[in-house]
Amino acid sequence: GGLSGGDRRRARARDEESESEGVESVRMADLAEVATEDLMAEVQRRLKCQSKPEKRLILVGPPGSGKGTQSPAIKKDHCLCHLATGDMLRAAVAAKTPLGMKAKAAMESGALVSDELVVGIIGDAIKKPECRTGFVLDGFPRTVAQAQKLDEMLKSRGVDVDKVLSFEVPDQLLVERVTGRWIHPGSGRSYHEKFAPPKTPGLDDFTGEPLIKRKDDNAETIKTRLAAFHAQTAPVLSYYKNKVTHIKADRPADNVASQIKATLK
Repeated sequence: GGLSGGDRRRARARDEESESEGVESVRMADLAEVATEDLMAEVQRRLKCQSKPEKRLILVGPPGSGKGTQSPAIKKDHCLCHLATGDMLRAAVAAKTPLGMKAKAAMESGALVSDELVVGIIGDAIKKPECRTGFVLDGFPRTVAQAQKLDEMLKSRGVDVDKVLSFEVPDQLLVERVTGRWIHPGSGRSYHEKFAPPKTPGLDDFTGEPLIKRKDDNAETIKTRLAAFHAQTAPVLSYYKNKVTHIKADRPADNVASQIKATLK
């Protein structure tokens, strides 16, 4: 057990005060430029976020399960920050943070970035003001060892993972979603022979140019990726067992959204 909710909120307010004092003079000048409606909207958003309970969530799901569609709404509804480990690694490298420099060295030597490094980068990211109320972690942890390291880091700060949302779609449907995909290489537009077919089979609706299939969009590749995903993720889900909520992610997007709302209320 870390701090109580009240203590945490007070600590949060103190951090905010000390953070803001230094930049006060710079910011006031900038704020004078901001339209009143925008300022009021931001103040209202922050007030609303003040009363939101803290939440630390992990999203788990195979490629094509719709996590990317749902995470912006989860982030917005619960005032959380969205942590996608790939993006965070790239950002840390670009910002030349100490951990970013270590990650860069590992990547350049062709080594995998160690679990400690990734957890360290997550640790840095959750200190940011936008992560005060909590976070949505996407694409990590992928192994039990990573889950344990993440837990240790969070525990050292007196917090914990609250919920793990497992996006579940039958493999057969994922195979069908991927193998039916056709792409227009010029624009990146994608079609699906069953779910969103082009007006003329094999041709782009706008240019009439031929559509192609991506090399990886075949049943063998996706089945291999799914097998690897299940083998890797099953132990992570059993590690978090009492925190896992199973989301039926093969339903329409708004149904999936209401399942998520129900479990996070």
